[in-house]
Amino acid sequence: MTWADGARLSLDVKDAVLRAERRIRRYVRETPLEPSPDLSSAVGAHVLLKLENLQITGSFKLRGAVNRLLAMTPEERARGVIAASTGNHGLAVAHAARLLRIPCRVFVPETARPEKAEALAREGVVAEARGRDCVETEVAARAEAGAAGQTYVSGYNDLEVVGGQGTIAVELMREMGSVGFVFASVGGGGLISGVGGFLKSGRKPVAVIGCQPERSAVMSESVKAGRIVSLESGPTLSDATAGGVEPGAITLDLCKALVDEWVLVSEDEIRAAMRLVFERHRLVIEGAAGVAVAGLLRMRDAVARVPGANAVVIVCGGNVDVAEFRRLVL
Repeated sequence: MTWADGARLSLDVKDAVLRAERRIRRYVRETPLEPSPDLSSAVGAHVLLKLENLQITGSFKLRGAVNRLLAMTPEERARGVIAASTGNHGLAVAHAARLLRIPCRVFVPETARPEKAEALAREGVVAEARGRDCVETEVAARAEAGAAGQTYVSGYNDLEVVGGQGTIAVELMREMGSVGFVFASVGGGGLISGVGGFLKSGRKPVAVIGCQPERSAVMSESVKAGRIVSLESGPTLSDATAGGVEPGAITLDLCKALVDEWVLVSEDEIRAAMRLVFERHRLVIEGAAGVAVAGLLRMRDAVARVPGANAVVIVCGGNVDVAEFRRLVL
């Protein structure tokens, strides 16, 4: 991919982000940007945490979901939506659909945790089990949506969803003016594509770092291969990023163009990051958020080599089972 291709994609994302910013502001929370003295000391740079774990529904996913639903025509809204999700995206779509009074169904993998179904039920949606992993669930949801004449709402493979996630970057620029490094956890790539695309459309350089668990690194391996690859994912604390990426996903080219470096972290590093954030900030974060914190710590030397750099870690969510969190962290 050429520099010109990357610049074009970044501008496409910027336009989508600005559209989203105008649409969604009344429906989402502008989340805090909290300095982290302990991480700053450990890394040798000014580190800030963008606390999307405090977003409505507990993760950044609401931004993309509500933007996608607001972009629909009245006729599309009347027919309803279908989403596929391991948890956070489905919850976000269900919440947005309830606010906008849109009929909604959510498909989940057969392996989804019971608490995910319980959270959906609180939004008035019954979780429907389809497929053994997230890719099979997405395929089933797309097929059902097509047959029923409903809109399938992807968690990442949709420019309006990417644009919604990118509104995080609007908030960062509003508060900071510039960002030296941004660390984001990557599953399907919607978050890092939106944030990275908006930040890279500006005049000041920014290093966009994609973080994944070693046990489920499908997007980074796909970028390396130049195509979506099928890989077996192992059990990981970062269940929100685990699993495959659907064929033809627009986020592959976006990640190729926008992500400067990939970092893979172990389960021990994820667990330690979750504990550190709880001990130092008294915040409960899920495993996927721990991936980004662990990614920063893994790359501390590279960050420290840039004098005066600031580094933002997107704490993508806080939806973790209480018993599991207690077992891992306390």
